[in-house]
Amino acid sequence: MKELHEAIRKYGRGLGTDVVKVDMFLNHRIDTELLCKMGKAFAEEFRNEKPTLVMTVEASGIALAVAAAMELGNLPVVFAKKSENKVQTGDVATAPVYSFTHKKEYNIRVEKRYVPRGSRVLIIDDFLADGKAVEGMTQLCQQLDSEVVGIGIAVEKGFQPGGQQLRARGIHLKSLAIVTGIENGKIQLQDD
Repeated sequence: MKELHEAIRKYGRGLGTDVVKVDMFLNHRIDTELLCKMGKAFAEEFRNEKPTLVMTVEASGIALAVAAAMELGNLPVVFAKKSENKVQTGDVATAPVYSFTHKKEYNIRVEKRYVPRGSRVLIIDDFLADGKAVEGMTQLCQQLDSEVVGIGIAVEKGFQPGGQQLRARGIHLKSLAIVTGIENGKIQLQDD
């Protein structure tokens, strides 16, 4: 996606050889115009899959999931929580997820009543690296008797295995930008 590539080139920074820092416009400070364009791009890509619900993990994927859900006809958005809390009182589906960013394992969770059996789930997230968050959400969908109909990612780290593994499984994956590497702090992108 041209606009996302431009934002990455202008504001993105690479830290070391594996950290892609795009928090200036994607997940700490959000460029709302770009966010809406990304939501529209996901809707165009996945509309024919006929999703009935959008899922993400808290917190940085929520805005992007909402943008996509609105473009798909105001679908509901469910986000998996990373920790147990007092207000989650129903029957809960859980799955372990290792966070590359936080170097920590979480048990993500969703109350089962939020995802009706037979839902057609579109997973949306800001990043894809090793694919652990997506795998966790896929496990949740299996527990919830729902089908993952597609996965939309803002920024994929193409030099890590997550995207390759999902594509090898035949999953409909759309990454709006694919990072091929980091050189001297500059993020290298796969051409559109």
